[in-house]
Order: sequence, then structure tokens, then C-alpha cells
Amino acid sequence: MTEQLEAAVIAAQDAVTKQGDTVRSLKASAKEGKVQKNDVDAAIVKLQELKLDLDAKQKELEKIAGGKSSQSREAFRAVLAGVLERRLFYIPSYKIYNGVAGFYDYGPPGCAIKANITQTWRQHFVLEENMLEVECPAVTPEIVLKASGHVDRFTDFMVKDVKTGECYRADHLLEGTLEKLLEDKKNPLTAEQTKEARDLLSTVGELKEDTLGAALTKYACKAPDTGNDISAPFAFNLMFKTSIGPRGDMVGYLRPETAQGIFVNFKDLLYYNGQRLPFAAAQIGNSYRNEISPRSGLLRVREFTQAEIEHFVNPDDKSHPKFSLVADLEPLLYSRDFQMGDEKKPHPIRLGDAVSKGIIANETLAYFIGRTWLFFKRIGINPQRMRFRQHLLHEMAHYANDCWDGEIETSYGWVECVGLADRSAYDLNAHAKMSKVDLKAHETYPEPRMEEELKIVVASKEVGQAFKKDAKTVTEHLQSMNECDAMELKAKLEAGSGDITTIDGQTFTVTPKMVDIKKELVRKTGRNFTPAVIEPSFGIGRIMYSMFEHAFYTRGEANDAGSDDARGVFRFTPLVAPVKATVFPLLQKAELNEVANKVSTSLTAAGLSNIVDTTGTTVGKRYARTDEIGVPFAITVDYQVQTDNTVTLRERDSMAQVRIPVPEIAGVVKSLVDGVSSWLEVQGKYPAQQAAANSEVA
Repeated sequence: MTEQLEAAVIAAQDAVTKQGDTVRSLKASAKEGKVQKNDVDAAIVKLQELKLDLDAKQKELEKIAGGKSSQSREAFRAVLAGVLERRLFYIPSYKIYNGVAGFYDYGPPGCAIKANITQTWRQHFVLEENMLEVECPAVTPEIVLKASGHVDRFTDFMVKDVKTGECYRADHLLEGTLEKLLEDKKNPLTAEQTKEARDLLSTVGELKEDTLGAALTKYACKAPDTGNDISAPFAFNLMFKTSIGPRGDMVGYLRPETAQGIFVNFKDLLYYNGQRLPFAAAQIGNSYRNEISPRSGLLRVREFTQAEIEHFVNPDDKSHPKFSLVADLEPLLYSRDFQMGDEKKPHPIRLGDAVSKGIIANETLAYFIGRTWLFFKRIGINPQRMRFRQHLLHEMAHYANDCWDGEIETSYGWVECVGLADRSAYDLNAHAKMSKVDLKAHETYPEPRMEEELKIVVASKEVGQAFKKDAKTVTEHLQSMNECDAMELKAKLEAGSGDITTIDGQTFTVTPKMVDIKKELVRKTGRNFTPAVIEPSFGIGRIMYSMFEHAFYTRGEANDAGSDDARGVFRFTPLVAPVKATVFPLLQKAELNEVANKVSTSLTAAGLSNIVDTTGTTVGKRYARTDEIGVPFAITVDYQVQTDNTVTLRERDSMAQVRIPVPEIAGVVKSLVDGVSSWLEVQGKYPAQQAAANSEVA
């Protein structure tokens, strides 16, 4: 019965996921006018029904399985969270003061794993791709984030509990209220009310401040924790604001991403790289977002570690010299066509074919998708539970050419862990315009050529007489216009006059006497251009949590007496495991402890983190304790060492053991951790050791 229900829950979870993708694709089609709004509403209704069905099946399974079903997402997550917190992988920050939502402290194994993942990332990308690594301050002057658009647009709408002051995401609150009304069987809505609520639910994420406020009032939304009235919605910038300097007159923010530090250093990085393109710069560091409602553990927090790459290329040539190394990889791609089609399912596609067929915009973007797929595999992410989802057209920024999300399946569903985007030249252009610093690269042509060149000649006398103190501002704006804006102004001037709006928001009317705009044919030996940027951006915390879920399993099961003998195990790859080996003296004897310390010293000398466990518990319990933090290898020193100078080496997942001479043990473990040797090869070389009956828990 339990197995049948588990299968039913899995099927229901898959149905909800697929229908969610259907709703998203229908919304995209509705924006393009390809489907009717009624189709979107019907899909939302079906999604709600599927969610109710899933909830009912999960509750039934929990009741029968007593909360121990291996297939229940909530039960699995609860067991995992208990192990992670109990073994200090991470815990809520400031715990003795009741904590602050959205902040977590990493304990010893968490710190070690995070360091191992970031070092693997650095090796996999920075070193192997010859990237230029930088480290920039977290505190960022306002002008930098004004140029990038974060000051004006990095916002969510928020409401407050009028009595307690507690804050909530306005769109989430409205969405939850509408879903409850539609699901309420005791007080059903009329057909007209149901249609209106469904229509609104399908557009909640797109509502403006006034319409959002009107909807919150109409549906009498209350604070979920207290039932109190709420305030009108207001825009809330998600950045942490601060001041710089003792006078506090310079506004700054904690950076919401690490990327801007790379963009503002582009000119110096280009010089450092010998003025050559393409090149990539990378940065690993913390970013900060003042989330209104942080939730889901490490998946949505207020301080998190990012690892970001900005790969600068010639916009006319986005090929990659190493693309052939990944062209034959076949990651699961969830393209726009797959999302908009009937199946709603990703498919393995060869990256070379994805580029040639135009599924992925260019080789460089596809190259980083391939490298990201390899990185995920390297740290222990299940390849069948990772995919790359292409942004639908309405999801992409207006300046982007193509965007994909590297997603990992967890108990929370598919989680975006990496963003891979072709951002064109937007960021460099924005900073060049704000800073008035040239952020262009130069290309020398093989042979001189005749090209049209934009000429903007400002009549200083006319501009000075017309605008007085603002003449410099107007002149600088005219001279810095791009070709598109300049030709648009030229057309207006030919009709009489034209308005310009400077970067500080002032509008001025210029006449044909003030500026001459034209194109001329000139002989060119090269050109200056603004590079395009391919940006892979990694959320280290999200990747870590996903890896925890993929690595965790339990051994044993509840017994007839009702006691739960199941114990948690993390199958971390040796590369990311927090400790590479433990050393156990079989008994608390000086002669065994001496050998154990000698083995530990040899492991440390080989650069392998290790723990000597001299507690008086049985070896089986010590194995269980280290399995629970994912230690891949355990070395036991028993009395046989006195006769043949050998110790046993146990592999965590198979629990198999072999006997290895003490002088060779560090080298064997080192080769296993580095991936030079496999466990099967070690088993073939060294004699097997039968585990003692009471030393291992099956």
C-alpha cells in the first residue's frame, strides 16, 4: 500500500511540475496574442486542482508511513534539515537571540564544503580558462548602482502589518489570499467572482502599485500571522543602504551582485590583458539582498556567496576557441520550444547541434553551459536532476540576446542555481555613459577599409548662448550620443527642432544651428567598439543545498519495536567532502594510538584533512558518526598492525574494506581523493578485510 501511494505522490508531483510549466508557457503566448486569456485561466484552475490532489496524497502517505516515507518531500526535507543543523553544516545566525531571518552561520563541515566547492569552481573556471580574478569591495557608491539600474529598478512591492509593523511581499500575500478563496469549498465564490479571481491570479506578478493596492483592498487581504489590517503597497528597494565616510554624506549600498565590480574595472583589465579580446574576469564574494520574506533555508537568504564570470567578446564574433571540447556533451536542455510545446519536458541535446540549429545563440554561451554541466557533475550533482532552461521571450531583459538558467531539482522543485546570459554591451555602455570614461576595445583590420563614421559637431557659441550654465551638460550629452540616438535626433532637427534628455533627467530643446549630425566615408585601419558580455553567475549557497539533497540517504529502517535505526549518510564526492578520512584506533591502547597518530600525520602531510577519533565507542558507531558528515574513507588501526604493519581502509558507500601497508595508506587515499584511482582499482590491488560482526551497522 505504501509503495503504491509513494508512486502516486511521485506522479502527482510530476503532474504539478508539468502543469506549472504549461501555465508559464501559456502566459507567454498570451502576451504575444497567440492564445486567449480563457486558456490561461483554465490552465491555472487545473494547476490548483493538481496541487490539491498532491497535497491530499502526501497527507495520506504521511499518515500511513508515520512521517518516514522516503518519497515524501516534506519528510525527506525534515530529516535532512535535522542532520544539517545537528551536525553544524549550517545553523540560523544569532541563534541565542532567536535569530534573524535570512542569515545563516556555517559550522565546521559547512565551511569546509563551501571552501572545497569554491576552490573547485576556481580550478574549473578561473585556472583552466585563464581568467583574470578580481576582488572588489562589498560597499558600493550609489552612482555605480545608479548606472547599472539597481537604484531605480531593484525593487519589490511591500505591505506592513499596521499594528506590528511586520513586512510582507504584497504580490505573495494577494496570491495566497486568492488561492484560499478559490479553494474554499465551505464558502464558494459565484461563477463571476471565480472568473474575476482567476483572471487576477494569472497576472499578480505584473500588477503596478495602484492596481495591486486596489486588489489587496478589494479582497480584504490581512497580515497572515496576526489577521491585522495591512498598509497600502509601496516600492521597497532590496539593497542594504549605508553611508560612506565620517560625515555620512556619501550614499552607498551593499552590493546586490559582484558583477558591477568587474564592469567598472574593464578598462584596466583590458590593459592588463594586453588590449586583447576575448578575455574573462571572475570574482567570488558575498552579495546582499534585503529580501522581504526570506525562506527555504539557503535558497533565499539576505547574504550569500556568488561566483560570477564576465566574458568579454567582440559582438561580431562570439565563437569560442575551445568549443569543440564541449560540443559533444548532451545536457538536458529545456528550450523555449520544449516549454511552449505539449510535452513540457527537457531533452538531452548535443551542444554542437544546439548552436548549429540556433537553439543556443552562440558558441561562447553554449561553451559555458557545457562547462557548468561538467562542474555540476564534478561536485556530485545528479546529471538526471539538472537542466538548463531557456528564458521565454517575455522573461528576458530588453538588452539580452539569450539567457539560460542552470536548474537543479530538489524537494522544493527546480531551483535556479546558475544564470547564463548573453547581456550584449548593456553594462559597459551604461557605465561609460555615467562615468564619461571610454570603455571600448580596439580592433585592427587586416586591411584598411572605407566605412561610414558618425560625426557630431556642436556649435559651442550657439549652445552657450541658449543654455548658459547648462551648456556643458548639453554639449557632453550631444557628443556622447550613440548612432541610433544621434540619427533619431537628426531626423527631428530636419523637421525643425528636437528634445534631448540628459542623464540627470533634464530636458533641453536643440535646433539645427546648435549641432550638425552626419555620416561620412572615411578610411579606417581599425575600429573602437564596446564588447559584448557573456555572464555565467553562480549562487554557491543554492548549489550547496542542492548538493546536500542529492548526496543524502539513509541506511537501515524502523524496526518492529518502533525504534528508528535509520541513520543518515552523505555520499559527498571526495573532492568536496569536508574531511577526507578518519583514523580509528580499534581500542584505547597506547600502541594503537601511536600508529593512528603516525597515519594522521602522513595524511596531513599529503594535504588531506583528517580526524583521529579516539572515543571509547565501537568502531561501528564511529563509522556511523563520520558517515553522517560524509567522510568518504575510514582507516582503522587494529592489532594486526603489530604483525604485518597494515591497517584497514573502508569506503563509505559500499562499506567494503581492504588492508593496506601503513607507509602506503596516505598515497592510496590521496589518489582516491584526487580521482587518480578508483575504489575498484584499490580493491583489485589490496586484500579484502572482512568487517567484524559488531563493527558495522548494516
